[in-house]
Amino acid sequence: MPKDVILTPDGLTRLKNELEFLATEKRREVAARIKEAREFGDISENAEYDDAKNEQAMLESKIAQLEEKLRAATVIDSKELRTDIVGIGSSVEVEDSGKSTTYTIVGSSEASPAERKLSNESPVGKALLGAKAGDTVTVQLPNGKQREFKIKKIDVGLA
Repeated sequence: MPKDVILTPDGLTRLKNELEFLATEKRREVAARIKEAREFGDISENAEYDDAKNEQAMLESKIAQLEEKLRAATVIDSKELRTDIVGIGSSVEVEDSGKSTTYTIVGSSEASPAERKLSNESPVGKALLGAKAGDTVTVQLPNGKQREFKIKKIDVGLA
């Protein structure tokens, strides 16, 4: 049974665009490589052909994974988000060691710490879920240390 995939509307669009690219342009590119490699002659000892067929298998696997993700996807509706409690899709301004940072809580398939998008399954994301403005949450980090985050503000993080 596939794991539930929680997506923002933006995440759904990106996933659909990636699937469209792989299923059209990338498939054609790989098919052209296979055709070209066949023209080299005997395919039983043709490294280019083997490489192209392996790439095709990996591509088809990736396409199947994306299709499964889309089938299992639950899209967060921005109209249902609240600003009094942290949920998936919330934008949360927290204070940590005197610094203010804003994170958006997203499903695990959209997480990107570099973009300050935290997974709802990450230690910090889990700790923030359900908290309210003014709350202080303590997070046990994977390295064994603890950090405290004071929630300053909660907004709807989705466009």
